Amino acid sequence: MTSCTPADGPPDLLFLLSWASHALQTEHAAGLAELGISPRAHYVLAQSRTGDLTQRQIGERCGVDKTTMVVTLDQLERAGLAERRPVPTDRRARLVVVTPAGEQVLLRAQQVVQRIQEDVLATLPEQDREVFLRALVTLVTGPLANSSPYAPGSRSGC
Repeated sequence: MTSCTPADGPPDLLFLLSWASHALQTEHAAGLAELGISPRAHYVLAQSRTGDLTQRQIGERCGVDKTTMVVTLDQLERAGLAERRPVPTDRRARLVVVTPAGEQVLLRAQQVVQRIQEDVLATLPEQDREVFLRALVTLVTGPLANSSPYAPGSRSGC
């Protein structure tokens, strides 16, 4: 790894988090590609699992704009992994339902993600793993909660 940390100063948090995020996203995308899905498709499937959320609600949860959500759902439907069904009380809205084939892919995707996470965390001493995760959760639910591109209403994300 290269370092943008000043020789006489503390580690650069932005650089370190960006590096870690990029590396983890790359591994995540590669692992899911073996299943024929993207990270975004994985997140949409995971949010759709209950079958009681609309396309719009899932998009908001994932921080995905309407156009990207439509494209993602079109891909999932073509692959036979999800279906859009009319909402009984609002014919303009569509519920997203994971198909049995989608459930199988989702299960395998969650195993891939779990394996990657375990591999990454295994590089830390065992006593530091929970502390590290708790600290990250504190950061993203605290000071970084509203500035994240993954925050509700943002345009990028999943």
